[in-house]
Amino acid sequence: MEMIGILIVFVGLLYGLVLMQQKHISYTKRTFAGLGLGILFGGSLQLIFGTEHEALKGAIEWINVVGGGYVRFLQLLVVPLIFISLVQAFTKITENANIARIATNVLGTLMITVMIASAIGLVVALFYNLDGAQFTRGAEESARILDLQERQTEVANLAMSEQVLNFIPSNIFEDFANLRPTSTIAVVIFSSLVGVAYLGVARKEPEQAETFKQIIDAFHAIVMRIVTLVLRMAPFGILALMTRMTATSSLQALINMGTFLIANYTAILLMFAVHMLILILHGLNPRQYLQKVWTVLSFAFTSRSSAGSLPMNVSTQTDALGVDSTTANFSGTFGLSIGQNGCGGIYPTMLVAIVAPAVGMDLSSPATWATIILTVAISSFGVAGVGGGATFASLIVFSTLGLPIEIIGLMISIEPIIDMGRTALNVNGSMIAGVTSSKRLNLLDQSIYEDSNQQFVSEPTN
Repeated sequence: MEMIGILIVFVGLLYGLVLMQQKHISYTKRTFAGLGLGILFGGSLQLIFGTEHEALKGAIEWINVVGGGYVRFLQLLVVPLIFISLVQAFTKITENANIARIATNVLGTLMITVMIASAIGLVVALFYNLDGAQFTRGAEESARILDLQERQTEVANLAMSEQVLNFIPSNIFEDFANLRPTSTIAVVIFSSLVGVAYLGVARKEPEQAETFKQIIDAFHAIVMRIVTLVLRMAPFGILALMTRMTATSSLQALINMGTFLIANYTAILLMFAVHMLILILHGLNPRQYLQKVWTVLSFAFTSRSSAGSLPMNVSTQTDALGVDSTTANFSGTFGLSIGQNGCGGIYPTMLVAIVAPAVGMDLSSPATWATIILTVAISSFGVAGVGGGATFASLIVFSTLGLPIEIIGLMISIEPIIDMGRTALNVNGSMIAGVTSSKRLNLLDQSIYEDSNQQFVSEPTN
């Protein structure tokens, strides 16, 4: 009966979100309502039942059908979004657009910012004097470590050069099925090849190219409609995910790892400040920027999905920030799997800093810093745009540097909380790459950027 009571309350909360939608309350407010209600409901359940009560465990299994289902739909979108968005970016290239310069600028910005993020992660970890010995291992953490040890075998015996070689697809259907850890970057590479091939056909056989463009446009419309349907689920999925997290997370574990949690958000906020400094150096107003990207960053924070944020990301750049369509699509799509400042930069670096002294790495040496930062930058390629990418990036870094992976598994109790901030930073990094690249190439419509009335308002509610 207790389990049924919990589920009845949960269904009531879901219905409350439905009523908010029917009253046309904004999507952002509904998403944050799901976040807040999930935290309050899950926390109340833990206070009433504890984390080991059978009724709670049974109810959480059913609640996770909503949360886990939402995550699976987001994962479903990753490969189609990457492929169709990147290929369409090539089909929208105008004759005077220099595709090589656009791609180089976007990739260069992503790689530079991820290296800065890595350096900030090192500085913050040293400032807080983080020590792996302070973290406790429970049954869930031990199970996570065993799982990671199995996953580590995928990359443990590969040199860095072999890991880079693995980015190149040998069977694209395998990567479309997302069967390899590096499938996302492989799809990016294949999509780029298709796009370059389209440009060649467009010059020699324009009629054939126009037919292909129409097909891609039709597929893009369908995929974007699927995205709209999935994003409608976000408030409900977030409610379920936050309920599960707060109801089952060990309060003691959160207390034990509180310093690491604070350190991560310190690094994330510092990197956000760096992003704003980059805008200033390009002669762009950070306040204007923040006002316009609030919706997409809010969604990224609550959904914990860079891939799910891609349509908002690109639309915000083009509609509200004045970025040209090609650069916006490139930065948004590349940012899903390359140079993620939070998941690929800060997080793996801070974990390395925690265990480095125990294995004899001298963090006072500039050579050690350079090794860590370069390893992290290269390993940031192929990070998936949905939850779990930071873990895989960390595995590659740890395997390359020969470090024990146990510390990665010990973060399971607080990783969802950290992941919210990481994802928002990832998405912001990709938009910064788009805006600044467009500005450097004189493609930015600065009148749109400076117009406060130009806002992204197309929320997934219709």
